[in-house]
Amino acid sequence: MNLKPLDERVIVKPLEEDEEKKVGSIIIPDTAKERPQMGEVVAVGDDVPKKEGGKLLSQVLKAGDRVIYSKYGGTEIEQEGQKYLILSRGDILAKIG
Repeated sequence: MNLKPLDERVIVKPLEEDEEKKVGSIIIPDTAKERPQMGEVVAVGDDVPKKEGGKLLSQVLKAGDRVIYSKYGGTEIEQEGQKYLILSRGDILAKIG
């Protein structure tokens, strides 16, 4: 992948749920399923100087980290058949692990 996020943006590959959702014997179609809120960081953008005491984005996240992000945050893109999200720093809620 040759995408490089600008400023304090992060490219995340959403983690898909493996199990098919069922309610009783009814299977929920893909169009009705909720969007995942967890993903793996693929690339981190350039750091923007922060005010005194703030951490740079590269000090907090790196490629391979798993994160939880806002439900409706980011912009969806597709590159080489794979779906990705471009998120701003504010859309990332937590780092897992």
